[in-house]
Amino acid sequence: MIKEYPAVNRGVRRMRWLLGFTFAYVGLLASGMALAQPAIRAITASVAGDAEVVRIETTEPLSVAPASFAIQTPPRVSLDLPAVRNASGQSVIEVNQGVLRALRVLEAADRTRIVLNLNRSVPYETRVQGTTLLLTLRPADTPASVAAARSDNSPPTFDAGGGAGAAAAALRDIDFRRGDEGTGRVIVELANPQTSVDIRPQGRSLIVEFLRTSLPEGLRRRLDVADFGTPVRTITATQAGERVRLVVEPTGEWEHSAYQSDNRFVLEVRPVKADPNKLVQGPKYTGEKLSLNFQNIDVRSLLQVIADFTNFNIITSDAVQGNLTLRLKDVPWDQALDIILEAKGLGMTKTGNVIRVAPKKDLDAEALAQREVNKKLEELEPLRTEVFRLNFAKAEEVAKTLKDGVAAGAGDNQTTNRLLSSRGSVIADSRTNQLFVTDVSGRLDAVRDYIRRVDTSKRQVMIQARIVEAREGFGKTLGVRLGGADLRGVRGGDAGYSVGGNNRIAIGGSYDAVTATTRESAGALTNANTTFVNLPAKSDRVADVPKFALALFNPAANRFLNLEISALESDNQGRVVSSPRIVTGDLNKATIKQGDQLRFIRRRTNAQGQIEDVVETIDANLLLDVTPQITPSGQVLLKIKATKNRLIGITDAGPQLAVKEIDTEVMVENGGTVMIGGIFEQEETQSVDKVPVLGDVPVLGNLFKTRSNSAAKTETLIFITPVIVDDGGSSR
Repeated sequence: MIKEYPAVNRGVRRMRWLLGFTFAYVGLLASGMALAQPAIRAITASVAGDAEVVRIETTEPLSVAPASFAIQTPPRVSLDLPAVRNASGQSVIEVNQGVLRALRVLEAADRTRIVLNLNRSVPYETRVQGTTLLLTLRPADTPASVAAARSDNSPPTFDAGGGAGAAAAALRDIDFRRGDEGTGRVIVELANPQTSVDIRPQGRSLIVEFLRTSLPEGLRRRLDVADFGTPVRTITATQAGERVRLVVEPTGEWEHSAYQSDNRFVLEVRPVKADPNKLVQGPKYTGEKLSLNFQNIDVRSLLQVIADFTNFNIITSDAVQGNLTLRLKDVPWDQALDIILEAKGLGMTKTGNVIRVAPKKDLDAEALAQREVNKKLEELEPLRTEVFRLNFAKAEEVAKTLKDGVAAGAGDNQTTNRLLSSRGSVIADSRTNQLFVTDVSGRLDAVRDYIRRVDTSKRQVMIQARIVEAREGFGKTLGVRLGGADLRGVRGGDAGYSVGGNNRIAIGGSYDAVTATTRESAGALTNANTTFVNLPAKSDRVADVPKFALALFNPAANRFLNLEISALESDNQGRVVSSPRIVTGDLNKATIKQGDQLRFIRRRTNAQGQIEDVVETIDANLLLDVTPQITPSGQVLLKIKATKNRLIGITDAGPQLAVKEIDTEVMVENGGTVMIGGIFEQEETQSVDKVPVLGDVPVLGNLFKTRSNSAAKTETLIFITPVIVDDGGSSR
């Protein structure tokens, strides 16, 4: 049986009524708060005179004017309405009227963004009238435009610096610096970030104007920066009414870009590379070019613009805060992102198409912590052993590389890059050409990839060298032999001639001829002892020299005179061809040698002060030392040393060699021939042998002299022909 307690039941009913009333009150309060939040009721576009007006009607008046910014490439205008919902029921509005193509309404968690897609960039202005936000687009040539003084074909500039009556601010500094790859950078320190800047080319110059700005007297000058080695030659700063005008005069082929970061405006002038078909976008930046104009915009909104332009997903951390004034013109988007991050001390990490942005110090701390974690995990990870069978590489060499690594740096800063961890080990078996590697899994993967790359067959190269030595010689010589004798003494008469009294004088070709004439000796008169002048033609073999002889005599006379003329002219030509060949692998040094090894004894004093004879050797041979390297294009890079030594004599100091040597490095096509060196020698000799005084007599002096002329030419040429031997093929 269940008993009822009326007091308790009444308390429960009262509690239920209070809870229901509370929930209803909270619901009504929340509904009221939702109704109190501003919302967009309608968006319309119309034409008013020469301008286009976009009307954005809201349920409540906006507390502050919305932030806006313009993009010039592609032309867009964006408005950010904080704490405003989209209650219009439209996300895309097609207009296609004037310069306005369409409107897009994007609602995020705490704001609504309205993006105007334009046909071209034009000036605009915004103003709030009660619950209506008006955005007016004006043509570039109307008086309301801040770019009224600009030429028709130049891009407009959005002015966010205030009205026409704003006070002129003075520039702080104008400087010039040389950037990477010869880029000229004009750096201007502005008075405030809201300074409007107009850039336009004019002929071969660049005109940069700073609106409603004054130029101090110290900055009104002309800078000659030709010595910096950039396309910029001069920079001239002048005051033109309420504007400061910079005239930048470049030379050659160039392109420019400009950006502004807070109070600093930078104009970059880059030289155009030789390839006219390549779009040059500055060093290390390859993104599509864009133009941005930001006036005190939130950094998060700025990163969202980059995300919309590049279709990348950008995630920002809570620490990314602050506003930025930035003006970019024709700048690659990746360079623009670097400028934004650098201006705010931010960094990024990229994974696929997702970019994460956070302060640099946070990213560095995360990377350091991750490395520490990976290091500890590697120290705790169990070791594994894997066996690698090598097909072409030697196990000992690969094991040494895995143990020692590759040294980098110099001196005390030298480091070693090891593939194995501190716990890893490797054993090489030379008999089976296998490696036994023990390490963690990650390091084994690196070892496996390394062995896969180095354990490959080497291509073979056959190198043929032709060493050609050509010799050419010419010789000409002319000589005489003049002689005579007195035969009266030999035939029984009186020899000689009387010089007074019983004194006589006898003349002969030599003392032997005189004694034979006077019959004081038994020697006979011969051709050798009756010659007065003996200057025959010179030759290694005198008997082979042609001769012509004359004798003047009378059968009844006892005296005679003879003359012998000899002449020789010789030509000789010779050629010696040495053709060594050698086959070696890619990047393998090979040597071929042929010739003689000479031994000789050299006397020297040893360390104990004793004199001893030492047998030494010297090579007189033909040597070809070559190291080929096959390039990816199919050519062969050869490092060559060719030597040809020849013995020319023996001296007291040892053998004397004629050395011809070439040491060079050359690139040759496969199967092509190149001459890597040539040595040419020419020697000419003229000599005259004569009898003093008599040899100088005109005409007759030729009977007392001999002439000799010789010329010798020697030329050495070296030709190299490399041929890549196909795998499995042979070379002829």
